[in-house]
Amino acid sequence: MTATVADHIPPEFRQVTRPPEMSPKHRRELIECWAAVTNAGGPVVPLGFPLPPVGIGQVAPAADGLIAGLDPLRSRLLLATVGDDLAGWLLVRRDMHPLIAHWGEINHLQTHPRFRGRGIGTALMRRVRELARDEMGLEQLHLAARAGMGLEGFYRRLGWREVGRWPGALRVAPGDDRDDILMLLTL
Repeated sequence: MTATVADHIPPEFRQVTRPPEMSPKHRRELIECWAAVTNAGGPVVPLGFPLPPVGIGQVAPAADGLIAGLDPLRSRLLLATVGDDLAGWLLVRRDMHPLIAHWGEINHLQTHPRFRGRGIGTALMRRVRELARDEMGLEQLHLAARAGMGLEGFYRRLGWREVGRWPGALRVAPGDDRDDILMLLTL
């Protein structure tokens, strides 16, 4: 496959901090991305989702719940676009309880399969680091990654470190239990 000029366009970022800020176009693209990533074997199947294959109708309620919970202090979407297309997204959230308000959690890092191999996931993770520190005042970020996907190396290259595991916590299929890897990034 020959690279085109469009393959080298860096992503632009947009934060969505409140439900009314989510355009219908970006909502639709987020749902389509989530379904495509799930169906391509991505480790982003939330509780309540059926195992792949999934359709738009199955993903939409989870996406709408996520969007409904947006709040500038607690939960933000970070969208990466290339041209007019959603290339990837993630969610950063925190609990405001005083004991844990200094750290946040990254959920649902996704790159649309059409944009894989173009550094979208890396760009999202670098941008969320700045956003979490500079705009949300966080000192740490946490995430959980499914073992067996090669994700540990991706996150380590970005400065994250493994701090623990829940052995066999994720049952991908009968006889295929995976560790849930707990990772930390100090900001």
